[in-house]
Amino acid sequence: MIDSGRFHPGRDDAEDVSDAHLVDSGDRPPLAAAETPLAAAFRQSTLFDLGQIDVRWDADLATLWAFMTPHERPNSNMGLIRDTMAWQRESRRVFGEKGGLLKYMVLGSRFPGVFNLGGDLEMFAECIQRRDRDTLLKYGIACCEIVDRIWHCNDMNIINIGLAQGDALGGGLEALMCFDVIIAERQARFGLPEVLFGLFPGMGAYSILSRKVGPVQARRMITDGRIYTAEEMCDMGVVTQVVDTGEGEAATAAWIRDHRPHHAGYVGINRAGRRVNPMTLDELIDIVETWTDTALSLSDRDLRMMRRLAAAQTKLRH
Repeated sequence: MIDSGRFHPGRDDAEDVSDAHLVDSGDRPPLAAAETPLAAAFRQSTLFDLGQIDVRWDADLATLWAFMTPHERPNSNMGLIRDTMAWQRESRRVFGEKGGLLKYMVLGSRFPGVFNLGGDLEMFAECIQRRDRDTLLKYGIACCEIVDRIWHCNDMNIINIGLAQGDALGGGLEALMCFDVIIAERQARFGLPEVLFGLFPGMGAYSILSRKVGPVQARRMITDGRIYTAEEMCDMGVVTQVVDTGEGEAATAAWIRDHRPHHAGYVGINRAGRRVNPMTLDELIDIVETWTDTALSLSDRDLRMMRRLAAAQTKLRH
């Protein structure tokens, strides 16, 4: 389905892109006369050269696969946030005028057992200690912009698919829940633990969960801080499909093949749903302002707990 390189031309592109391997090398020679417009756009883009996201194009499935590859902790550090913004921006720039060649965008993770563990807790603690509201708020707004872009399918006629082959906690779950479709491997765990250190998930959780499971269940999930299984999340309607461990990528490809004949209908259904229950960037930013002020009010005890959780994230690398 997907080869080991960053660029995967499909059968339609193969004859016209004889030197496609150069996309991964950093070399960008003059465009050949026979090159397709898509291959030319690939060469002029940084889409396949992101530091913490491995992006691959699968023409056969009309799918752009992306996998987070965090350098250190599997959390939303500023480098990953910048790469995620670039992934969204460049995807739209490359495919936006290409006649609907792109139909699906998939986001997963290459970190073993983890989708994403959420916010950069060590950075949070440092900002709180030095009373650096501006940095905290800037971080929060950047996360809200990503959530807003995923929720609105990058302003393209695509279906967004989140692939959870491991745990999605805190901000990692907030990001995952924005996707139209979520496919989870059975061993993955999900939760919003922020209440354990006196905070709350302020970058989309309340907004998204209220629309997906209702306000009562949303408040319960945010305030109890408990961990949920993939099956429980599927029963609530948050996760679309649960598959066996190791089957996530194959199941995602199968879902795409099964639903591709009705792609336009599903895009329309998803767009109608967003119109009935609109979620705006202004709403998200208003909430992240509250999150920022709440963070600055945390006690020393809360900060110690936050740092212990950050240390646990670091140990996952070893």
